[in-house]
Amino acid sequence: MANYNPGSASEVDTSSADNPNTQANPTQSDSNSSADSKTHRYYALVLLTIVYSFNFIDRQLLSILQEAIKADLGLSDSQLGLLTGFSFALFYVLAGIPIAKLADKHNRKNIIAIALFVWSFMTAISGFVQNYLQLLLARIGVGVGEAGGSPPSHSIISDIFPPESRASAIGFYSTGVNIGILFGFLLGGWLNEAFGWRTAFMVVGAPGILLAFIVWFTLREPIRGLNENRQTTGSEASFKAVLSLLWSLRSFKNLALGSALTAFVSYGLVSWAASYMIRIHGMSTGELGSWLALIIGVGGAIGVFGGGVVADKLAKKDKRWYVWLPALVGLIALPFIALFCLAETKYAALAYMVIPSIFANVYLGNVIATTHGLVGLRMRAMSSAILFLILNIIGLGLGPWSVGLLSDYLQPTYQADSLRYAMLYILPAVSFWSICHFYFAGKTLREDLANAPD
Repeated sequence: MANYNPGSASEVDTSSADNPNTQANPTQSDSNSSADSKTHRYYALVLLTIVYSFNFIDRQLLSILQEAIKADLGLSDSQLGLLTGFSFALFYVLAGIPIAKLADKHNRKNIIAIALFVWSFMTAISGFVQNYLQLLLARIGVGVGEAGGSPPSHSIISDIFPPESRASAIGFYSTGVNIGILFGFLLGGWLNEAFGWRTAFMVVGAPGILLAFIVWFTLREPIRGLNENRQTTGSEASFKAVLSLLWSLRSFKNLALGSALTAFVSYGLVSWAASYMIRIHGMSTGELGSWLALIIGVGGAIGVFGGGVVADKLAKKDKRWYVWLPALVGLIALPFIALFCLAETKYAALAYMVIPSIFANVYLGNVIATTHGLVGLRMRAMSSAILFLILNIIGLGLGPWSVGLLSDYLQPTYQADSLRYAMLYILPAVSFWSICHFYFAGKTLREDLANAPD
């Protein structure tokens, strides 16, 4: 049994990583082992990050457009929350499990290319919908497509990067979240003002279809376990087996719940930030798109990549920093979330949003890399899918929807300020709850990593 963890360099022979003539597994061909060359390793990482950015461009575009859609189609906040939250998340996670099972057995780059084509096409046709039901079905299609993006991408990255740099690599990949948010807000805000929300969907969805062909023809499928002294067992594990293993680990239960509750706050804030700034502070979508692109897009990208790099360095001394760091930055960000909700001017609100935006996804690269360290090689895509199932049902599914429901409930009392107080009542409390889970995850993390299966 290999004592494997996401930060240990001593247990890994990386000499094969840069030598195309050295095979990590003697049963594999020389042509396949060349996939670990430095050039392709970083090409793959950059390409997968671009794909992930398209995932979030298409996902977050709705947030900047939803006030225009609400007026055009006559929707309530609860219906908007369902579009951006639960309906999307439900089908995202339901599709994610069988897709992850395929990814642990079959060609992962083909799965990514097909998924990208599907979600981009469904985004583009969202511009043609005529009612709420049609838009809901289109968003479900986007969710099903996007389910095929991250699990196989995580699996590929964990195969082409050694454990001691894996959180940094996945942190870099996770900057796609904020790059996508940046362009989603920037393009969505401008296109909505210039041409309307329907054109915005069509223009933003189309490039992803072209990118799908680039992925299909240029991305290579790496050898599984390429950068570790571990070999595959010959068959992929079932969903039940991976879930049983993960749920037997106190560290995973706490890091998964901590991640899910952090995502609840992040999605609740990002999904409603545009509506809040438009309703409460009177900003236009064009002006707001530029500000949110800068704050959430650029600031968040710095945070998610920096979180992986800092955690990798700190974890050389203690692996528990992979969960301690998200707890620490969450504690720092918490009061700024409340101040954002209570801000009296638009510039104060935007200023208070900077710290939560930078720290929002610091956890992401750390928990994905750590989860991969807790399971066997052919469990990685499935472990990502299980983590994202929990994260997205609670975070993406309930975060935006809960804020929308409470906003509708508070509307008779607070009128135009109902959204302000809905966010204030929910988000800081859930943020504190998430911090507690990350702290408790550290209690057994080192022991669970040391006992990870091959």
